[in-house]
Amino acid sequence: QVQLVESGGGLVQAGDSLRLSCAASGRTCYAMGWFRQAPGKEREFVAVVSWSGGNTFYTDSVKGRFTISRDNAKNTLSLQMNSLKVEDTAVYYCAGDVQFLYDDWAPTSHNEYDYWGQGTLVTVSS
Repeated sequence: QVQLVESGGGLVQAGDSLRLSCAASGRTCYAMGWFRQAPGKEREFVAVVSWSGGNTFYTDSVKGRFTISRDNAKNTLSLQMNSLKVEDTAVYYCAGDVQFLYDDWAPTSHNEYDYWGQGTLVTVSS
């Protein structure tokens, strides 16, 4: 069993920064990622980091602005979001994969993840 709890969402203006956190407990989550869902849209991949932190992927729209990281000693996952845009407005979810395939495993599909947090709302105003 895994419990994931996101925090850090809020209301900000375009150009501002925000840092999201996800606290994990229970079974080890190897690959961990962030996804987001805006009203009326499909859940979208944002970023993923492998178990050791050595492999990351980002969706094109956030490259250069967002940074994913993890601290396995603290069982936390973070997403640093800079230069936020109105288009970033969404509920952000952290996700964990409890299956270890190999150290650099870092899937971008939501179907690969076993556990999800409750979500945290990020609203970016112009």
